[in-house]
Amino acid sequence: MAHFLFTESQKKAITDAIADAEKLTTGEIRVHIEERCKEDVMDHAAFIFEKLGMHKTKLRNGVLFYISFEDHKLAILGDAGINAVVPRDFWEVIRNNLFAEFKNGNFTTGICAAIQMAGEQLGKHFPKGVDNPNELTNEISFGSKNPDR
Repeated sequence: MAHFLFTESQKKAITDAIADAEKLTTGEIRVHIEERCKEDVMDHAAFIFEKLGMHKTKLRNGVLFYISFEDHKLAILGDAGINAVVPRDFWEVIRNNLFAEFKNGNFTTGICAAIQMAGEQLGKHFPKGVDNPNELTNEISFGSKNPDR
């Protein structure tokens, strides 16, 4: 099962990285991990993005890190609000950094660094305001939300 890929302390490091990144912004960051992705990784990440309700944030500034570890697939999906303001190659740069960390076996460190990079951009474009509710959980989600996928 995908949730056994990380120790409890590694999971905590990732959720802490999300919480720290979200202190800078009204944006929302999620990490979803599966063993396998049976379809195009971007299509499946979009499916998970919707199933996790990430498209429902007030400013459309959610970011999903989708990882299919057995298939070595990775997708980073930003919602319309954040995609409209980040540099065109922003997600590709983060994705390449993540793959480099993964190749070196630095899974937790890589994910935390990617979350920090996303949080910095979210903070620039969607700074934390007086009203900054945590619209989505910071917990890592595991497995498919649809067993056919």
